[in-house]
Amino acid sequence: MSPSRPYLVNALNEWILDNDCTPYVLVDAGLPGVQVPQDYVTNGQIVLNISPTAVQGLTINSDGLSFSARFGGVPMTVFVPVVAILAIYARENGQGMVFGSEAGAPDPDDSTPPPQAPEPEPSGSRPSLKVVK
Repeated sequence: MSPSRPYLVNALNEWILDNDCTPYVLVDAGLPGVQVPQDYVTNGQIVLNISPTAVQGLTINSDGLSFSARFGGVPMTVFVPVVAILAIYARENGQGMVFGSEAGAPDPDDSTPPPQAPEPEPSGSRPSLKVVK
């Protein structure tokens, strides 16, 4: 089957816009074929605002995501292959999706330690959530 990521990115982009939020895309800028402004890359990643007010000619298809935009007043054409899209989410509330590995996706970085299981809460206390990176 073809990769599901472009379909999910397109659907989530529409959902975020329909809810009057701003879609942001997290990109692995170190993968081959990624064309993004390198001045804005941090730790090998870049976050791109893909809202209609920020970009022109947004295309999301099986090849990847592309658009034209200005970065620091300089026009640029951006291209992100599908496998380089790590997440899409709403700026206002963080709702969206982080993508895992699928066929054709890069292998996870082996230097990243596996997530630790949270310690059990003592009985009688309220449950809580915490972000595990």
